[in-house]
Amino acid sequence: MKQVIEAVYSPCHGEVEEVYVKLGAHVYEWETLFAIKTVEQIEEVSIGVSGKILKLTIQKGDIVKPDMILAELEDDFVISGSD
Repeated sequence: MKQVIEAVYSPCHGEVEEVYVKLGAHVYEWETLFAIKTVEQIEEVSIGVSGKILKLTIQKGDIVKPDMILAELEDDFVISGSD
């Protein structure tokens, strides 16, 4: 099977408030991966893909901007979402 790497992007400007995942961890579709504190609120970051975290490019306290890559994960092609 072909390996597919998916990037997780920041949706906003802000400071990384929390990193909920570790390198090598398995994550599920729509699981909260990061929390980013903006001027108005805390923005939770998730992705509609499950798989293994291959790379973390940020840590708690880092300043991020829109479309900045926060992490990369290897898609496991398991559909685990529900209605």
